[in-house]
Amino acid sequence: MDISQLQLSPGMASDGTTASAKHSKIATAAGQFEALLIGEMLKSVREASDDGWLGGGTDSSAESAFGIAENQLAQTIADHGGFGLAKTIRQAMEPGKALPSTQSSQ
Repeated sequence: MDISQLQLSPGMASDGTTASAKHSKIATAAGQFEALLIGEMLKSVREASDDGWLGGGTDSSAESAFGIAENQLAQTIADHGGFGLAKTIRQAMEPGKALPSTQSSQ
């Protein structure tokens, strides 16, 4: 049997994923991306100051603990809406949906 002759069931995408699965993957990736950016901003703040945003500590165990705390805080912020970046990314990546226009017509 030649594989090119196989027919897809209704509702199946050609790459084997449904629209809802694709939407879920986009939403997850957008949220993770926003959490990563927030984490990098927190890391930059900590590295820019002498004591960091969580307080003192210069040994490697403190650095590890701060890194874990930053990642958790960043993920929590992103999970609760973050800066709206994940939402914008989801809207841009959704097939067939246009981004809302921010320019007013004159």
